[in-house]
Amino acid sequence: MTTPPTTRNGSPTGFGRIAGALLLLALAGLAHPELAVAQSLKGSRASVDRQVRAAQEHDFSFLTTGKRVLAFVDLGLLVRVRPGTHVELHGVSYPYARPEVALFVERLASQYHSACGERLVVTSLTRPTSRQPRNASERSVHPTGMALDIRYTRSASCRKWLESVLLSLEKSGVIEATRERFPPHYHVAVFPRQYVAYVDALERRSATRVASAARASAESPAPPVTPYKVRRGDSLWTIARAHGTTVDELRSRNNLRNSRIFAGQVLDVPRGR
Repeated sequence: MTTPPTTRNGSPTGFGRIAGALLLLALAGLAHPELAVAQSLKGSRASVDRQVRAAQEHDFSFLTTGKRVLAFVDLGLLVRVRPGTHVELHGVSYPYARPEVALFVERLASQYHSACGERLVVTSLTRPTSRQPRNASERSVHPTGMALDIRYTRSASCRKWLESVLLSLEKSGVIEATRERFPPHYHVAVFPRQYVAYVDALERRSATRVASAARASAESPAPPVTPYKVRRGDSLWTIARAHGTTVDELRSRNNLRNSRIFAGQVLDVPRGR
């Protein structure tokens, strides 16, 4: 492992519709007390220390040049993060990250898009020390591939959702996040082993819930449905909560492949048992 440089990305300064998504993220139960300390998005020296320590514990190299970044891509240590339905890359020179960070982006972007109706904009991923901006800290973990920057959205409700989610993940000890001011963005360092364990636990709980729901469904008749005409500003989350059902049930009942709905659309909404 190369010697870490002394720059960090950013200085120490720096739902209406979302409660369902936040509940999913709060189910982790995998807190790491040694990592989850004094949670906030203001940033601190202790937060930087935790990021650098995590990079060292994972034996991550601090990449110095773009050539080194591409060499790590060839070795499979970094993977490409691609733009898509839920995520946009803006001004990203090296669209690569540790596989666990790519998983984090995929999951967060999908939930953010469903909750806010806009794509998550990522502005930086792996960034070698030779390409660090002038205002970057000398202890930045961007050169390791374990960090990303997220654009500061103009939507107050989306900012509230995103900040709540980042704080929830911080409390679970799987990331460190800072709200940077100049320029405005969110810096997120993902702790790979901890994050993968977190996701595994969520998926096990989800599989248990699905199995339980399947048994309950087999034992009881399907709930009655109510036609519902989608209004401007609705999302599957808000409709499901208002009718005591779930997003998955709405998708299944209406043969929806994703969470996209539009004003004037008529949905069959199962009434909650």
